Order: sequence, then structure tokens, then C-alpha cells
Amino acid sequence: MKELVIVDSGSANLYSIYKACEMVSLNPQISNNPVIIAAAKAVIFPGVGFFDHAAKAMKENKLTDALLKVVADKKPLLGICLGMQLLFSESEESIKTKNVVRGLNAISGKVKRFPAGLPVPHVGWNKAVPVGKHSLFEGLYEDAYFYFTHSYYVLPDQNRYTLALTEYGFPFTSAVADGNLIGVQFHPEKSGPAGLRLLSNFGKIIADQH
Repeated sequence: MKELVIVDSGSANLYSIYKACEMVSLNPQISNNPVIIAAAKAVIFPGVGFFDHAAKAMKENKLTDALLKVVADKKPLLGICLGMQLLFSESEESIKTKNVVRGLNAISGKVKRFPAGLPVPHVGWNKAVPVGKHSLFEGLYEDAYFYFTHSYYVLPDQNRYTLALTEYGFPFTSAVADGNLIGVQFHPEKSGPAGLRLLSNFGKIIADQH
């Protein structure tokens, strides 16, 4: 059984994430095999691109059930960017489609487009200010900057899921947590020392499960 598996959903820059994990002494395996993913001790679920396309691809590749098993087994799972959005119930990206494409619904809430008047995508460096204490942000100060690139943001149904807030015209949820289920809107693998520290902290969360 592999300690950490990075999900190859066909919509992410896997090499950057793999190398960043290696830099903090994590030894991940990249896989699109649902059996390997479901059996992993921990999972990183990255994603970039369109919600509908990624959700359909997950279902076609039998990754949906594998990821839901990881969630049900309460194993550490870190969703990154679109990977975090896919943890939610649905996205406004689906509004124009005939049939609304559902996310994993592992965290109740919706994915919404930034309101008119704000330049989209939101691209570049911004703060992710933790709400309360969480081991994912251990050793990271409130002025730590992370790299963002997205046009949609998550809106959890309950405030208790919000782990960090970022200001972009208004404070939006940029990190979420529900037990071992964690998501970040930014890209830790592109966020320099702060991102590496966050991945290292995720490694400690994994280690604490054993």
C-alpha cells in the first residue's frame, strides 16, 4: 500500500506537485488506477480547468467512487484548486449545461463565479489567512502569500468548513477542512517556501494517522 498517491485525473500539472512533495521528503506515487487510489493511506487530488469536464472524466475513469471511499475511510485527502472545488456539491460552471454536473458532495456547498466587476481569473500572489488554528497552517504566518489562478470560488454551506480566507474584492474561502478532508484554492506547489511548508504539514497530518 502506497503512503501517498497523487490522483492523475487528466487535468493537472502533476510533475510540479510531485517534485514539490519530493522536496519535503514525501514519496508520492502518481496514479489514475481507482484500486490504488482507494487503497492509499493518503491522497492529493489536484486539478485545473473546467468543473464539468473534470467531473465527467472522474466518473468515466471510475475515480469518483475511489475518492469517495478515501473520504468515507477518513484518510487524509488534500484537494488543490479545481480538486478542492470538486469536493463540493455543484458549480455555477454547470448552469449553462442542460444537466447540472455534480461534484463529489463530500463538503456541502457550491462553487460560484466571482461577481461582475472583479477581473477574472484571479491570478497571482495573495494571502490565505487561517481562521483559527489548524495543523495545515502550522508555522505559517498570516502574511504568508500563496499563488492563485481561478475564476470560481467555493462557498461552503457551513462556516465551520472554512479554514482560511483570502481578500479579492471580498473575503472568500480559500481553504476548507472537515476532519482529514482538506482543500486549498491556491497552488502550494507554485507558492515557494510557504507552499512547501504547507505540503510538509500535510505530511505530518498523514504521519499522525499511524
